[in-house]
Amino acid sequence: MSLSTCKRKIEDENRRFNPAWTEKYLFILPTANAKPMCLICNECISVLKDYNIQRHHLEKHPTFRVNFPEGSAERAAKVQSLIASYSRSTTTMVRACTSQERATSASLRVAWILAKKKMPFTVSETVKESALAMVEEVISDEKIKTNVVSALKNVPLSDTSNSRRVEILATQAFDSLLNDLKKADVMSVAVDESTDQSDTAQLCIYVRFYDGTIFREELLGLLPLEEHTTGEVIFDKISSFFRDNGLDMKRVCMLVTDGAPSMTGKKSGLVARWSAISPDLKYVHCIVHQAVLCSKLSGELKEVMDDVMAIINFIRSTSSLQHRLFRQLLAEMNADHYDLLLHNDVRWLSKGRALDRFCHLREEIAVFLRNNKHRKAHIHLNRMRDDAFMSAVCFLNDIFKHLNDLNLALQGRDKTVIDLVEQMRAFPVKLDLFATDLTGRMLHFPTLREYIASPTQITDVMRDFIAKLNENFAARLDGLALPTEVMAFARDPFTAAKEGDLSARAKQAVPSIDEGKFILELVDMQSSATMAGVLRNDGPAKFWSDLNSHQFPNTKKVAIFVLSMFGSTYTCESSFSHVNAIKNSYRCSLTDNKLHQCLRIGLTSYAPNITDLVQNKKCHFSH
Repeated sequence: MSLSTCKRKIEDENRRFNPAWTEKYLFILPTANAKPMCLICNECISVLKDYNIQRHHLEKHPTFRVNFPEGSAERAAKVQSLIASYSRSTTTMVRACTSQERATSASLRVAWILAKKKMPFTVSETVKESALAMVEEVISDEKIKTNVVSALKNVPLSDTSNSRRVEILATQAFDSLLNDLKKADVMSVAVDESTDQSDTAQLCIYVRFYDGTIFREELLGLLPLEEHTTGEVIFDKISSFFRDNGLDMKRVCMLVTDGAPSMTGKKSGLVARWSAISPDLKYVHCIVHQAVLCSKLSGELKEVMDDVMAIINFIRSTSSLQHRLFRQLLAEMNADHYDLLLHNDVRWLSKGRALDRFCHLREEIAVFLRNNKHRKAHIHLNRMRDDAFMSAVCFLNDIFKHLNDLNLALQGRDKTVIDLVEQMRAFPVKLDLFATDLTGRMLHFPTLREYIASPTQITDVMRDFIAKLNENFAARLDGLALPTEVMAFARDPFTAAKEGDLSARAKQAVPSIDEGKFILELVDMQSSATMAGVLRNDGPAKFWSDLNSHQFPNTKKVAIFVLSMFGSTYTCESSFSHVNAIKNSYRCSLTDNKLHQCLRIGLTSYAPNITDLVQNKKCHFSH
């Protein structure tokens, strides 16, 4: 007896749904891959066989055949009625589910926008009221208006709902950041500490890294320091944060701080403790802070600055009436400005701006002091009549304009350490020009040129201040322990020397590269006729991001290492401004966790995937 090797066909065993079963046994197939379902009891049959379906119909619904004989019009009508009823019920379920999902999606979007704008949680209720009011005024069709109002009322926008949405969105943004960070080879970290509205010390940690496509600067964490803010406490907080989130502290290539003793202490500071774990870690004292420290005043010029601040404070802070009278005088004299500016050492630009406003309003100030009956007004007026004093004020105004221009050039996001060092290196060259110009045409000192009659009125104090500035900048630049040759290579690889110390320095900075292949890749790159033009058009960050990793793996790895470095704590400083806007006097009871979540959404560059949150049921529809 021979065995047949032919395959059995599914059609022969009725393993496919037969449309005739609907009329015969009242079974339908809800979806393509679903199991057949009985229209009477909604029970599903696991096996697609005629026998199984027939048995279910005869055993579970024996009276149906009697009441509705096969082939009768009553039976056909009943079957169509059952199918229509099932269709209506499923449509209602899908519509309800979709309505809930849309309401949740709308709630998430509103929460994201409000958190980006640093608004309180309770504002979401005002948004809902405003939306309903707009619908009432804008839509005239009553049927459409009813539908829209009904949909808006179903959107959960209470303050508690908004708070939960912010938590969900912030968690998703942080998870996206962690996923990208774990793939990055190196990262740079900026750390700074400040106090919020409720006197809680907040440690801000920012990270810069290459995510495989672009360079990112993201808030890594905002850690509250409940008690002391010593280097040991800060290090323990950061190491615990890295460990809890699966991050490796050894992959941090550069640490940037504000230079406080708790950060830079040689034995117990944050830098010393971190370096013990990662010996290759490079440290930089924030270059913006260093530029500010270079311009510290002393001696006679400090006395001049103090006198200027005393005059400003006398006008603005002696009494509210006096301040109002001064502003009224400015309006009557059609002055270019409406008020004087106060100076605060913490604010980097305030000294130059306060001096600039003082010089612009010096005539109006003199008039106000002359008409004022206060004893101090006479003293300040005599001080302003002193030509030597006003010459020094005009000199300080001009030089601090240049310092403020430098400061603004150093500030901003997406500034690499290369950009900052280049600006710092350019300024001593400008100071040499200023020193020559001060006793010449005074092209760079317009306010001083306008006030004094001749360059002979230039004092030794002014010349000495420029010379001292030059010395301070030179000393700060010499103290930057950075791979200068490697930084120049990352800025422009086409002018880098193929021979010499470059490859050795690159190997020292990034031990994982092949030094020989690095040189060969550099030769191929410099031999290209088009790549130099691409660098000029796109800039270093985009050029290295788009460079083929398979063709230039070693050169790209070195460039990514350099371009991932921070040069300042600007991102941390600006984050504290956002902290003050979020946790203000009206929201001083905001918890540290909620503050962190709101700040993350307010600063992140990651876009929320709201569809994923809704479809994966990560939000409770009932809240």
